[in-house]
Amino acid sequence: MSVNKTFRIGFDARLAGRKHAGIGRYSENLILKLIELAAKNNQVKVKFVIFFFDTEQAKEVLGQFFNHPNVEVVITNIKHYGLQEQLVLPKFYKKAQLDLLYVPHWNVPIFYRGKLIVTIHDLLWHEQKGTQATTLKAWQYFVKYLVYKYVSKQAAKKAEVIFVPTETIKKTVIHYYPFAKNKIIVSKEGIASKYQNALNHQPTLQPRIKKQLIYTGSLYPHKNIAVVIKSLKKLPKYQLLIASSRSIFQDQIQTLVAHYKVKKQVIFLGFVPDEKLITLYQQSMALVQPSLSEGFGLTGIEAMASQIPVLASDIEVFREIYQDAAFFFDPNSSASFIKALENLESANRKEVIKRGVQVASQYSFDKMAKDIWSQFLKQL
Repeated sequence: MSVNKTFRIGFDARLAGRKHAGIGRYSENLILKLIELAAKNNQVKVKFVIFFFDTEQAKEVLGQFFNHPNVEVVITNIKHYGLQEQLVLPKFYKKAQLDLLYVPHWNVPIFYRGKLIVTIHDLLWHEQKGTQATTLKAWQYFVKYLVYKYVSKQAAKKAEVIFVPTETIKKTVIHYYPFAKNKIIVSKEGIASKYQNALNHQPTLQPRIKKQLIYTGSLYPHKNIAVVIKSLKKLPKYQLLIASSRSIFQDQIQTLVAHYKVKKQVIFLGFVPDEKLITLYQQSMALVQPSLSEGFGLTGIEAMASQIPVLASDIEVFREIYQDAAFFFDPNSSASFIKALENLESANRKEVIKRGVQVASQYSFDKMAKDIWSQFLKQL
């Protein structure tokens, strides 16, 4: 490694920011932490070349670092998962003369030939497949599915290092791509600064708890919010708040709400900023996470940091992440969900919250960024 050279590290940030849900939060926090780490490092000079969709996104994500001397912003106007991503985006990468490219997802252009590090959060579409999992026409879905399978496999092949958020996802990646076994590193995600502040400053007085449950996230079929909506029929005193920055599949969920005649019990909040979300968490009985498949479970950790219990589907990744701090239920059983809620109602809430805080304190974006930064340095 030349001490006089300024190394150019690319970061595909087109999925960064609040509107891109979990991966958006992951990417945004990682970018900011890496810039801070690079600024403190005296051994190597680094320029981060960060690729955004547009200037608005870049300013939202980078904030005070938008004009940072270690940052070069490149606007692409290229959406993720499209043909331009495969055919045009490599030209941006080539023009940037990168020494290393980091992509926080599997969507790496197949024609990119440079040195590469990726994060694979999950291989969800390997397992949750079929036309019920999309709003596309059947033929469009199957074409896109085949492209997904090919692109994700090529990303795993080309990457020098593959980061995954959990041991569960490590096993999944090895199952589908055994050739990648020796280049996978588990680096757990963290919680954003506002949730870290909530974790570090526990209120002396607990707020009054309302008979409400809250769900945060997208409404894709694998998120399995249907099991909660179905349960509301037998929980007439409860309301369900749905905080989601994405409208896709909302029509189907509204139809389901009408079918079970629980319209008065379900409130769609749309996007909710973190400050307000933390307040809603602290007023609610529990966060519900009924997913059939996940890569990590970041919203549950954030909820625990905000001092709210979590009702989670009994799947391997949630058992790994939430340990003994969640109330687990069979994601295919409304009766099991209701029983888990009853167990929570009869539990010592202070002790439940204490366990959640202990679990949440184990996760840090600072540590995650240091793990990734150390691999960057090894590849330069």
